[in-house]
Parts: sequence; structure tokens; C-alpha cells
Amino acid sequence: MSKRLLLIDGHSMAYRAFYALPAENFTTASGQHTNAIYGFATMLLSLLSSEKPTHVAVAFDVSRKTFRSEIFPEYKANRAKTPDEFRSQMSYLHELVSAFGITQFEVEGYEADDVIATITKRAEKEGAEVFICTGDRDSFQLVNDKTTVLYPKRGVSDLARMTPDAVQEKYGMSPTQYPDFAALRGDPSDNLPSIPGVGEKTAAKWVVEYGSLQELLSNVDKVGGKVGQSLRDSIDNVIRNRELTQLVAEVPLDLNIDALAWSGVDENLTNPLFDRLEFKTLKDRMKQILLKGTGKSLEPEFALFAEELSEGVLTPGELDAKIAKHKGEIAITFSLDDEKLHRYAVAFSKEDIFLVHSSTMGDWATDVSIPKIAHDAKSLARSNGLAGVEFDTSLAAYLVNPGVRAQELKDLQERWGDGSAINFSSPEQELLTSARALFTLRDSLTRELKERGLWNLFIDMELPIAALLAKMEALGIAVDKKELDKLAAYFEGEVSRETKAAHDAVGHEFNVASPKQLQVVLFDELKLPKTKKIKTGYTTDAESLDWLHQKSGHPVLTSLLRIRETKKLGTTVEGLIAEIAKDGRIHTHFQQTVAATGRLSSTGPNLQNIPVRTEEGRTIRNCFIAGKGYVGLLTADYSQIEMRIMAHLSHDEKLLKAFESGEDLHARIAGEIFGVKAHDVDPEMRRQIKAMSYGLAYGLSSYGLSAQLDISPPAAQDLMDKYFERFGGIRDYLKVVVEDARKVGYTETIMGRRRYLPDLMHDNRQRREVAERMALNAPIQGSAADIIKLAMLKVQAAIEKEKLASRLLLQIHDELIVEVVKGEEEQITALVKREMGAAYPLRAPLDVSAGLGLTWHEAAH
Repeated sequence: MSKRLLLIDGHSMAYRAFYALPAENFTTASGQHTNAIYGFATMLLSLLSSEKPTHVAVAFDVSRKTFRSEIFPEYKANRAKTPDEFRSQMSYLHELVSAFGITQFEVEGYEADDVIATITKRAEKEGAEVFICTGDRDSFQLVNDKTTVLYPKRGVSDLARMTPDAVQEKYGMSPTQYPDFAALRGDPSDNLPSIPGVGEKTAAKWVVEYGSLQELLSNVDKVGGKVGQSLRDSIDNVIRNRELTQLVAEVPLDLNIDALAWSGVDENLTNPLFDRLEFKTLKDRMKQILLKGTGKSLEPEFALFAEELSEGVLTPGELDAKIAKHKGEIAITFSLDDEKLHRYAVAFSKEDIFLVHSSTMGDWATDVSIPKIAHDAKSLARSNGLAGVEFDTSLAAYLVNPGVRAQELKDLQERWGDGSAINFSSPEQELLTSARALFTLRDSLTRELKERGLWNLFIDMELPIAALLAKMEALGIAVDKKELDKLAAYFEGEVSRETKAAHDAVGHEFNVASPKQLQVVLFDELKLPKTKKIKTGYTTDAESLDWLHQKSGHPVLTSLLRIRETKKLGTTVEGLIAEIAKDGRIHTHFQQTVAATGRLSSTGPNLQNIPVRTEEGRTIRNCFIAGKGYVGLLTADYSQIEMRIMAHLSHDEKLLKAFESGEDLHARIAGEIFGVKAHDVDPEMRRQIKAMSYGLAYGLSSYGLSAQLDISPPAAQDLMDKYFERFGGIRDYLKVVVEDARKVGYTETIMGRRRYLPDLMHDNRQRREVAERMALNAPIQGSAADIIKLAMLKVQAAIEKEKLASRLLLQIHDELIVEVVKGEEEQITALVKREMGAAYPLRAPLDVSAGLGLTWHEAAH
């Protein structure tokens, strides 16, 4: 059998994997980043399965100090420092290669490509067929009839086969000419200088026209134009580039090609490593390549391409008939265009998968007795009423690691899938292959949820909340468009009026939105006190302008602050108007998998962003009204829920008694600290203690408190010391919660929701302190999120049980908004207060305030 040698540039491909897969998507429970290792492992599996090599080797760089950096000290000097997240994975990469039974090389003073070139030339002499996997284009000089370079086009999964014909087609030259071309082109990534005014086209033209760099330089005086002069001025750089881009094929290696023979991976080595790295699905994928002890190579259990799937395209009616005969769960993937269904795929198993081009689905979609697996099922439930979802991979992945932003189905297939192709040739293939993958994703994520103690949270809270949110989004909330239009005009007029006032205050016109012009006006012309120094001069952000206003009282600052305030309000109103649907209602989207603490966020439009503390902000809320057939809106929210959770978690007796007393909480606490009766606490004392109480839950420092209260840092520290002296339970809790999180790598809410914080162990003090503040905040804010979600489910269940026509519309932070039917006012108010109050048994019992009104603002209480 002829030798098939696979050579891999270890650092090059590991770096590709590191940047192709989000680092935050791949961390173990202890905080170890694994994205480079995982990507490298999947690439290895793919190459070993597809190329079927008889011999394999991996070459790694030792350091950036090589013979090239001695010739040219600036070689690769422009490259950023290796990220700590990558460096921490290197030892595991070496361990992985060894576990795969692959020989690896590192030679001081040489790069991995030189090692590969040396092995390639020796293997060619023995008649071997060579395949080189690297992201370095200098390797193209090795391409010939015996050697092919597998060059990554995207990530580490999409590889171009660079044969002599492929190099000729892409660059118009042979592989032997490529290093001459590279020398003329220069290479910014290696810090090799280019020729001024000469791009790739000119460099290629010269190489083809003259045949080689040597011939070009022999005739350099004949090259005309400005580029010719640039070439003559850059000859030294070009000659040095050529020396540096030439791969060395004589690296001193004690090497016998037969010693690189590969006989398969050893499960006894890979499985423990995969367990440590929490790679659940890679064990199954190992079955696709030769395993030691099996004596045979197993073919992939499933074809990955749409044309090889069992059935193909069906009409909605044909699919309905098949589903009617099918028993058990189905997996569904779908494509939405402007929230309208475009096409969808349904899988009965990993083999039986069907595609439908239609905007309609049969009754099976809303039939709760047919269990369904989906990704982001809420989107389809909102638009098409999908029901009966028993597993949602987006929600499951979010619970497993809520700090991750990349939770698209493709991302999950990379992390938890079965190795199905993720670079799809068509949208149809993507739907079909992804539908099949949902079964494996469901199994992998189920194991993970149960191992982390999150299964009940997933089943009892997140899944039913998603179904409820879909109903709420579909209902929307009615608005008074005429009133919104009036407000938009008013805010626009305010901006115009204050802009003229600003110009009059300065004596000439200027662009009030231009930081550069503002700097000239404020600091050069008006000679106002300098703000914080930034790259472009001095900052003119809102906080700085407010500081300047307090210092100087200049009328231009009064106008500038008013302009910014009214512009922001005007933008909010315009955003609301743009989102009004044909039914006269606004249908926001509740984001369930964005905030790492478990809180919901709102987009399209963001209804949580409407100000409530200013009179003008409240006029915006006054535009939200009860819809036709309803008599008003009910709003109900929790009183001081985060402080009650603090009391519950810390077991602080004095704080618990403060809640039991029923007195003004902040006045009671201030009285304790300042040594006076609660009724003798003045507004300033109360303000300071309120800021302290809420700030502690967010990791507020004495410096931060001093800035917030406008007092000296020593005075702020003294205040904090007095606070902790009286409330020792809070002090002890805040200390312990960070220490415990550092031990296990995460915090937990009252419902067991986890927030992973790997930076708690980071060497960088700033990153570590940010993680510590998150560790303080996550259990409190996350528990508040858990409680309001429990309340929503209880309220909805009670509405359905009592058969009320009033309906839950919105959740805004700790507030619920209900649209009320005539005659149900008293019943729905009592129901909401009762169910919200009983959502969770805190030691400091939940307190609910409620109000009714014709508008959102009028219902405020």
C-alpha cells in the first residue's frame, strides 16, 4: 500500500480554531478555555476520516525567535502578544496530539513550516503522497504532483486543495514561482515590507513576465514607470523577503518516515482527556476513524448532504399525512423572512427528514400532544403558534453557559453536535442537516443540564416561560399614535429651540453633535475647566458636561444638556412609532437568552428603556393604552425585591427585622447607622443609605460611593464601616459569596441558575475585580429574575384556571402589565397581587404594589 502522509502545522491550525470558535463558548466548569483544542480535535477527526492517511505528524513552533528573526529583527514583530486564553490551551494541544497516536516535532530556531518542508522532501523521495494542512501560504512553494496543501478558507473546516493546477488558477503562476511573488508582494502578517505602489497584480505580472525574481532583478533597469523606480528603491527589502519566505528543507531531524506510521487513536488516552475538557460528543465521533483494538475503520454513520437524505421535498399536506402516522417526537428547523415562515424541515429521526417550502404548517404545529424539539422555538410560536415544544436547544445551551453570546444553531453544532457539516452548500441543506442534528444536541444538552443541576429550571421555568412570552409578544400592547406623533414633534421643537439658545450663548453657530467642535467652543473659546483627557482632546460626554455645568453654570451647557436629554426622548418616541403594527399595537421581542443573570430584555422596541423618573418620560408611558374591548391596564410590581433577596440570602437579623417592622426601609436602616430614630432621619441620610444598600449588591467600592454621594473617599469608607458594623450578616455574605464562587467557578441563584465567572482566577487585577462584582450581583439580580418569571407563570395559570378574559401583556423588570376587561377589575387585581406575592417564600416576604388606569402611566402606583 502506498504511503499517504498527513502533515499538520500545529500552531497555525490551532490559532485558526481559536479565532473561528468564540472563546466564551468553550469553557469548562473550572473556567479553562477549550475552543482551540476543540476546533483542532474536530479538524483532526475530519482530516483522518477524509484523507485516510497511513502516516501522520504535527509540527509546532517553539518560539518567535528563529533564524529569520536573527536575519531581520522586525520579522513578525508586529504580531500581538499571544492571548492568555490561547496559551493556556497549548499543553492540552500537545496532550491531544499524543493521545491521537501522532508524532509531533518542535525544533528550536526553526518554524513549523520548515519542519514540514524537511519531512515533505524526505517523504517524496520515498514515493509518499503528502498532504500538508496549514494556514501559511508560504507552504504553496512545496506543492507538486506528490504534495497537496490543504489551506483553510474559513475556520478549520473549509479547506481548499492547493494542487499545482489550483495554484496556477488562483495566482497565474506555478508553485515554484510563488515565493518570488511573495517576496515582491510583502506580507503584513509577518511584517515583511511591501514595495510602495506595487500590489498583488503588479507583483504577479512581473513574475509571469520575467519567469522568476532573479530574472526580474537582472532586468530591473528595464522596468518602467513609478512602480519600476519603487522596485529599484526596494531591492534590498525584496531580496531579504525572498530569503525569509524560502522554507528550509534541511532542518536537523532524527527522522525515519516509517516511524510516522499511524495506527489509530487510543481511547484509553483520549477519553480521560475529553472528560477533563468536557468534550461530550467527541467520543462518539471517534467511531468514524480507526480505533486501536477494533481492527477496522468505521464509515460515518450518516451522509451529511441533503441529496442523500431519505425523502426530499414534500408539500404541507404530504408532511401532515406522514406526521399523522408518526408516533413520538419530531425535530423542526425553520427559516423566517421578516418574521414570516419561509421554509421548514421536520425530522422523525436522524434518517427520516423532510423539507417543506411553505409559509403554512398543519394542525400538528399547534398540537401539544406531539412533542417537538426546536431551536429558538419562541420565534415560530410567536408567528405561527408552534406549541408542544419539549426541548429548545437555544434555551438549554443558554442555561448551560449563560455568559455566551454566540448561541446560534451552528455554534451549538460546533460545541455539542455530532460532527454534521456546518458549512452548508444551500439553505435547504442547512435546514435538513440541522433538523437531524437536533436529536444529538438534545441528548448532549440534556446530559449537561442534569449534570449541572439545571434540568428542573429548564423544564419548570425556561420552557414554559418561552411559550408564555410568545403569547405575550403576539398580543402586543395598544398605543395612542396621535399622542406619540405630538410628542415627537414636541421633542424635535425642543432640540431646535435649545440649539439656537446654545448658538446665542456662544455668539456663533456650531454643530452641537460634534465632539470636536464642542471641544473648541468649550475649552478653547470659553476657556472652561478641562474635563477628562482622551485621545482626541477632552471628553464631552453627558457626565462631563453635567460636571462642567455644576462648575461653571454657563448657559451653553444648560442648552447642551437639554438637547441631549430631549434628543434621547425623541429617538425613543420615533422608535416606538416605527414599531406600531397594523393592529395599532406594539409587539416587542423578549430576549430570553441574552442577559447572563437570567433577566429578560426587550427589543424591537426596547420597552424597558422608557424613562419613568422624569415627567417627560412619564408622558411617553401615557401613550400606552388599553386596547379596544378593554377598560384599562393593571400594573403590579415588587417593592424593594433586591433588598429582600439580600436579606434572604444573608440571613441578616437586623435587615429582616427592618422588613418585618413595615417602616420605611431606608429610613430604618439609616436610623440604625446614624444612631437616631427612624422618624428623625433626614432626606440626605436616607439618600446616602439607600445608595449604599443598593450599591453593595453591585460591588460598590468606597471610591465609587464617594463619587456617587459627592463625599470624600475616607468619609465614604467610614460610612461603609458603620454599615457593616450594624449589618454584619450582609458583610459576611458578600465576602463568602465571592470566595465560594472562586472555589467552584460560578454563582447560583435561589433556583440554581448558574453564572460562570472564569475571570475570578485571572492574573489581571482589573478583570478579576470585574468578575468579583459580577459574583456579588448575579445571585441577587438573577434571583429577582427567577422570582418574576415564577410570578408570570403563576399569574397566567390563575387567569386560565379562573377563566378570566383579562390578559398578561408585558414584563418590564420587576413589573407586570395586564390588559383588563370590564367587570374583572377587582378580581384580576387580587389575583395578580396574590400570585406575585406567593411566587417564592423569601425570609423577607415579597410585597406587591398594584394600580389600575386607562394608560400605563395612570396605572402607576
